[in-house]
Order: sequence, then structure tokens, then C-alpha cells
Amino acid sequence: MKNNNIETNTSFRKILLRFIQSESFSGFFLFISMLLALLIANSSFSDLYFKFWHYEFGFSFNDVFIGFDLHHWINDVLMSFFFLMVGLEIKREFLVGELSGFQKAIFPVVAALGGMIIPALIYYTLNVGTNSIHGFGIPMATDIAFALGIVLLLGKRVPFALKVFLVTLAVVDDLGAIIVIAIFYTNQILWEYLIVASVLILLLFLLNKIGVKSLIPYLFFGVILWFVVYKSGIHATISAVILAFCIPLQARENKKNFLSFLQEIMDNFYQKNTEIHWDKEQEKTLKLLYKKSIHTQSPLEILEHKLHPWSAYFIMPLFAFANAGVKIDSGIDFGIDHIFLGVLLGLLLGKPIGIFLITYLCSKLKIASKPVDLSWFHIFGAGMLSGIGFTMSIFVSNLAFDNEQSVEIAKVAILLASFLSAICGSLMLILFNKLKTK
Repeated sequence: MKNNNIETNTSFRKILLRFIQSESFSGFFLFISMLLALLIANSSFSDLYFKFWHYEFGFSFNDVFIGFDLHHWINDVLMSFFFLMVGLEIKREFLVGELSGFQKAIFPVVAALGGMIIPALIYYTLNVGTNSIHGFGIPMATDIAFALGIVLLLGKRVPFALKVFLVTLAVVDDLGAIIVIAIFYTNQILWEYLIVASVLILLLFLLNKIGVKSLIPYLFFGVILWFVVYKSGIHATISAVILAFCIPLQARENKKNFLSFLQEIMDNFYQKNTEIHWDKEQEKTLKLLYKKSIHTQSPLEILEHKLHPWSAYFIMPLFAFANAGVKIDSGIDFGIDHIFLGVLLGLLLGKPIGIFLITYLCSKLKIASKPVDLSWFHIFGAGMLSGIGFTMSIFVSNLAFDNEQSVEIAKVAILLASFLSAICGSLMLILFNKLKTK
């Protein structure tokens, strides 16, 4: 009986560990962070919650304070690491991934364009002539962690090709959001800082061109670039994306040479046939093998792997906890222009309609071809899941409005639209799977 309990506990721990390490857990963790923020913001601790994020953190030097409040540390500094990872993913996908060739890239690219243009047009049409028109970028974004998490939880009910399509669509969507932030959400540019930033970018590209594979110089100049871009008036997270594009995708060690070296040392080990102890020469060879195996990974891959767990399990959940807390009471004036309706309809209807219509049209005009394993129901279902705009949409809403009330309205609309998009998209994919299997 005791052995059975031990086996059950071990199995449970293995299942739990596997779930935590899976991609779907990051979406689940994000949802929990959002829920906690909403609960605390509408509890007796709400005043403490809102005041906490305005606590200034830094150090003083000759009566000069160097630092930010916690909200800015999260939104400007920590989110730069998130955007650095996004930039690395975009570069890898366009060079060697699903977006590396024109034929592979064109279908998800046009899908992403439709999923950005139609939601922006819906918001723009509803708010044209008002002070809130600047929020058109809010419904353009997709939260890949949530959307992909739902697809993974659906398991075999959806084809693997749908995951690939959604990931590649989100990569282009993220690139679109970055361009929108850089162009439309910059109030005032200080050109002297921008000139310095241009010199630093040129230096980073030069490091790549001459074959520097160490991450240290890239990260060193990247920090300086972040500061200069921040001072220029452009949002500092853009510097992280530019840095990502400069980091090399080529590894230090040629993989063919590494395989030859591996074969050589394996032959050497077998010839010596040392079953108990390795001699000093073999130990030295093993250390060299370890070093060479690390060098077969490119600087881009190494940094992306290091950033991913921090981004998925710390930065994004913390961002959600700090930004999703909205006090929903009679004090919110939902009548301010048509912010609420523009964001809600943009995400909930604009995303699936835009993605479906532009891909269907391009398919009929032979501009792009739909993946064989996907039906048009799958495309529309993925479009509905793309309406989950959570992280990126909240990020853009903080940039779009100076008025706190407008930001709160946008956040409520994002949360409601994301929830409805997740439910409707999941139900549609499940229903189609059942109809298909009958």
C-alpha cells in the first residue's frame, strides 16, 4: 500500500513537472496573474495595490535620483527583455524558420496583415474625429502565449499545422505591433540622442559583420542603446528589437567539424576501452567536447533559450499582474468616445474577419495557398483565438492614452474581448473536430 502511494506521488510529480515545463503553462500562469490582479484591484487591498506600483526604486547620487517607479521598471525595463526575445524569434523565423521562404511565409504574413488592418479600421471608424482615435493600435495585437496555450490544451482536436500557422502569424503580428509602436506612439523625438543611437546600431551591425560571436559586446552596447533610445523619446523597447536583429545566427563551431570531432573522440574512447577510470587526456577531451558542443549553438539561440523561461514565467506574468488590475465600478465612464466598443469589436470580430477574408481572397487570386492540413474553419478558429490581445494590447493602451480613464476602459475591453475570443475560438475548433470525426 505504501509503495503504491509512493508510485502515485511520483507519477503526480512527473505529470505536474511536465505541465509546468510545457508551453501551455505559460498561458495558464498569465491567466492566473491577470485574475489575481483583477481580484486584488476590486478588493479592500485596492488602494495598496495601485499605490505599490508608484513606489520609486533606484538610488540617489549627489541629490540626483536615478531610477523609476515600479510600474516603469516593469513596462520599460523588464518588457525590453521580452521584446528582445520577440526580436530574436522574429529574426530566427525569417532566416531559418517557417517564414524563411516566400512560399512558406506569404500565407501567415497576409493573415497577420488582415488581422491588423481590419481591427484598426473598426476602431478608427468608431472613433474618427474624437480625442481617442490614437488607440487604433490596441486591437491590432495578439497574445501568442494565451492563444498558443489554448491550442496546446486542445491537443489532438486541432492539427499540428494550426499551431505552426498561429505561431508564424503571431510572429508577423508582433513585428507589426513593434512598427506601430515605433511610428505612431512616439510623441517627441530628440534628434541628438537618435543620432547617437544610429551610431550604436551601426556599431552593432559591424560587430555582426566582422564575425564577433561573443554575446558580451552586443549586450554591453545594447544597454547603452536602450538608454539613448529611451532619452530620444522613442519607446525604449524598440531598442531591444533592434539589438535582437544584430545578434548573430551563425554558431562559433561549424556543425560538420563538430560531428567529425565527435566521431574521432568516440573512436579514441572505444580503442582505449577504459571501463573504470578515464585518464587525464580523456578528461581533457571531454571538457573540450563540452566547450565545442556549446559553441555549436549560435549566440541568438543561446540568448533566446536563456530569455524564454524568464519571459514566460516572470516578466509576462509580472506585467499582467501590474497592468491588468482594473477597478470595475460606477466610476468608470464607458461613454468616453467609443474606446470600449472599438477595442471589443476590433479584437472579437475584426481579428477573425480580417484573417479569414484576406487569406480567402489571396487564396482565390493564387497569391497564397492555404496549408493542406487546414480547413477554412481552422483558419477562422485561429482568427478568433488571435482576438486574445492581452499582453501586447495592454502594453499599447498604456502608450496610446494619457488619460487614466481611457486606459482603464481599454483594459476592460481587452480583458472581455480576450475572454470571449478564447471561449468562442475553442468552442468552434472543438465543434468542427466533432463534426469532422462523425
